[in-house]
This record gives sequence, C-alpha cells and structure tokens, in this order.
Amino acid sequence: MTGEQESEDLYPSRQGVHQFSARQDPTVYAPRGSVAPVSEQQINDYAEQGFMVLEDLFSAVEVKMFQQELERLRNDAAVKQSGETITEPESGEVRSIFRVHENSPLFRKLAADPRLAELARYILNDNVYIHQSRLNYKPGFRGKEFYWHSDFETWHTEDGMPRMRALSMSITLTENFDYNGPLMLVPGSHQQYAACAGETPENHFQASLKKQEYGVPSDDQLKQMVDSGGIVSAKCKPGSVIVFDCNVMHGSNGNITPEPRSNVFFVYNALSNRVVAPFCDQPPRPEYICSRENIMALPVAD
Repeated sequence: MTGEQESEDLYPSRQGVHQFSARQDPTVYAPRGSVAPVSEQQINDYAEQGFMVLEDLFSAVEVKMFQQELERLRNDAAVKQSGETITEPESGEVRSIFRVHENSPLFRKLAADPRLAELARYILNDNVYIHQSRLNYKPGFRGKEFYWHSDFETWHTEDGMPRMRALSMSITLTENFDYNGPLMLVPGSHQQYAACAGETPENHFQASLKKQEYGVPSDDQLKQMVDSGGIVSAKCKPGSVIVFDCNVMHGSNGNITPEPRSNVFFVYNALSNRVVAPFCDQPPRPEYICSRENIMALPVAD
C-alpha cells in the first residue's frame, strides 16, 4: 500500500493565509456506551480537552529498562550517523532518534503494549499502526524549545494524512517538572483547525525537526486559542503517559535547568486513515518520519 491515491484536501493549509476552520472529524471515534480501557471521565476529558495524562502506567522496573535503552541508543555511533537522528542546532547533542519501533526490539514491544495500543484502538475505533516513533531528548542546560504547532497540520500537509483520526502517546522517562521544558498544551484547541500561511520549502523536514518555522500558527491565532483554553503544563513522573489528539496545539519551552527531559513518542494512526500523497507541492517525507510503505497493523491482544 503506497498511499499515493488521490484524496480530497479537507484541511488546506500553507496557502497564503492564517485562518481557522471547524474540525470535521470526531475526537473519540468509539461508539457511545462502549467500554473504554480507562475511566469514562478520562475519555470525556480527552474529548473535551484534547489530551489526558495517565499517571504511573509503567512500573519503576519498566522505566529503568526504557531509560537504559534510551542511553544505549543515544551513545551508539551508528545510530547517530544513520541519518535518522536529529541533533540540537547549536550544541550538536542528540535531540530525537526516529523509527525506534522498528530499530529497537524493546520499543517495538512497547509500541504494541496493550496499555497503549488498546487505548489507541478504542479512541480511533479501528486497527492502528505506528505512523511515526521517536525518542525525544531535551538535555539539561541547553535543550531547545519546540515551538507551538498542531501535529496534524504537518502530517496532513507534508505527509498526506487525510483525516484527524490519529493520536500521540508520550511515555515520560524523566520527571516533567514545571521548569524543565515540559509539554504544554492548549485545552480545547483541537476543535478547530489552524491553517497556516506560507508555503512548504523543499526538504522542509531537515530544518523543521531542529527548529520549526513553517506550519506554525500566527501570534493572533495562538492568542485566540490561549485566551479561550489557557495553557496546561503536563507535569508528571517517569512512567506516565501523555495522550493527545493529533490536532491539539502544543509546544515546549527550552530547558536551561540541570534536569533533562526525555520521552518515548509513538503516533498511532487508524489503518483506514493511512497516508496518501502530501497535500503540498513537495515529495513525501522519508519513511523514517512517516510510515508510508511499511504499514502493518499492531497485533490485537488476546
């Protein structure tokens, strides 16, 4: 399945104007009354806010294993030179390592863990696959910010994801304090689509993964969203999971503290929502950023 068939552009962006449009897709696809893997209140909060935080989903022993694998990959010279590792723009420290669900047996198993995959299947009401995976490192002292953005705006425009039927899960491997650059989210921002001005530069992914300057909201758009929903910092302990909708506005500050912030990041996409041709005048981004050729539904737990 190449995903190159034509599809209508329901969420146009980067066509010269910043503007809002209403979301055309549900946030929770599960039929009303179906039994969720988490509480009904958590699902309701997710539908309303666009995210939820599941505390202590993984044990200290499991977290230790993930941390050891994180360090192993960060210190592996072959991984750093693979072309699938992003470094900080100034310090050269590792910022992100992509495709860990394929290149690490431990993280492959984690991506399919029922505690994660069953929740994704429930919310999206479909079989799911990993659209993207990565390790995010925000080192102490010099970890750079991630500017405000909706993931879906990029995944739709640059990857060809047709609809808002995807979500992200960030498994925290270090404590998220309010001062070491935690994930910040704008509650309720997922209910409208913030189309961005500007065009998509050639090979945009090479620069945007270090510092995103295209596909970001205008100051006025961001102010409107924050005036309406406020900002929540996802403070939580290692082993927690931040689950957030593909269209929620989010970002994070730089980290000038000694406390690093690291996480494993999985994007679950509905199998029926697999990517088509990008909705911009550019070729598809590489496979390690967007699963296009190598799509396989995660196994359903017995």
